[in-house]
Amino acid sequence: MSPTEVRATAGLAGIYGLRMFGMFIILPVFAFYAEHLPGGGSYTLIGIALGAYGLTQALLQIPFGWLSDRIGRKPVIYLGLVLFAAGSFVAALATDIYWVILGRVIQGAGAISAAVMALAADLTREEHRTKAMAAIGMTIGAVFALSLVIAPALDRLIGVPGIFAMTGVLALVALGVVYAIIPDPVVSRFHSDTGAASGRFSGVLRNPELLRLDFGVFALHAVLMALWLVVPLSLRNAGMAADTHWQVYFPVLLLSMALVIPAIIYAEKKAKLKPVFVIAVAVLMASQGLLAYTFESLWGTAASLLVFFAAFNLLEATLPSLISKIAPVGAKGTAIGVYSSVQFLGAFTGATAGGYLFQHHGSAALFAFCGALLVAWLLCAATMKAPAAVRTRMYQVREMDTGRARGLSHQLAALPGVHEALVLAGEGVAYLKVDMRGFDEEGVVQLLGGEA
Repeated sequence: MSPTEVRATAGLAGIYGLRMFGMFIILPVFAFYAEHLPGGGSYTLIGIALGAYGLTQALLQIPFGWLSDRIGRKPVIYLGLVLFAAGSFVAALATDIYWVILGRVIQGAGAISAAVMALAADLTREEHRTKAMAAIGMTIGAVFALSLVIAPALDRLIGVPGIFAMTGVLALVALGVVYAIIPDPVVSRFHSDTGAASGRFSGVLRNPELLRLDFGVFALHAVLMALWLVVPLSLRNAGMAADTHWQVYFPVLLLSMALVIPAIIYAEKKAKLKPVFVIAVAVLMASQGLLAYTFESLWGTAASLLVFFAAFNLLEATLPSLISKIAPVGAKGTAIGVYSSVQFLGAFTGATAGGYLFQHHGSAALFAFCGALLVAWLLCAATMKAPAAVRTRMYQVREMDTGRARGLSHQLAALPGVHEALVLAGEGVAYLKVDMRGFDEEGVVQLLGGEA
């Protein structure tokens, strides 16, 4: 990667990570804080406050991406960061649970994900774009782990209102980072691998394999958000002070990540993605029974969380890979847009439904709800087609008319190891889905070189 690409990737990963930090940081401590707010005696309202950002995020993520195609990436990112900061300050100054809900709704309205991905695509060459997206993805995982570990200590030092205010200030600082550090793109255009195309929605929403994955990420994040209503309470009721909960979260997350890495390597190298994926869903489902059985037991909850996060981290890493393998090459960005929107919708649904069930029927009903979602997902996962062991490759092509682009697509698709090929003359890119074991890259380079 060039110095400009490295700078752009690092800056955008930081902005995206900061955005998600503001969402994750309150998860381990919010239920304790909300209990003492006027209106916070209702766990239904606590659940809505916890997940409210997911609703506006799900509704606005794709439209904000389209807006960035029209008015530019940076203006949309500026708007999103200002909204996020405004929501953070509203939540920080809240005097009751309803104002917190409003603040969380405004936070979620700062839906910059699609604009950040599009800007990353504008600022990186095709051969390095996967690295940029991977860096952003790893940042999200690192921020999630960091948030769970430091949230209890921050809560003790500055309280949840202070945490909200801190994330608001950081969002304003991020405006300067976008302006001063992230380069302006020379050319800003639509990219099929990162952007959602309105004409592709029909095919994506009719693809049963993609719908299975969409339901999976919905269930995964619904369960995650529902659990944050009861896991902190379980640890507290087991006799652990709230500001020491990091002593459970830190080793659990560390060990779970150590368990996940060998499984991911095995699944990819041995082309065993489906069986590993299905086993992970089954383990996640089993973790709900363990959490219910060990509720209010310190060591039992810690062990159950290790099982949960080992499966969760594996699935969180595997699902985007499956989307890339299954989505048609020209509809990858659209498929990812739908997937991300459904993910945030799952966060809202899980927190809201979990709060209602916990308030009216207790923790057993919440775990039963999570278990039912995961049983349905296990059935979907077990009956899905095993994905082909393919990767997406991108190559630059010269300007050409639509007819020549169609003909070149057919020629590329006929080469050894190429499962699917699509040349998009308007984007100047050829997208290939290839099996690396039999892929003749030299043949692709020669064919594209003959077009120069």
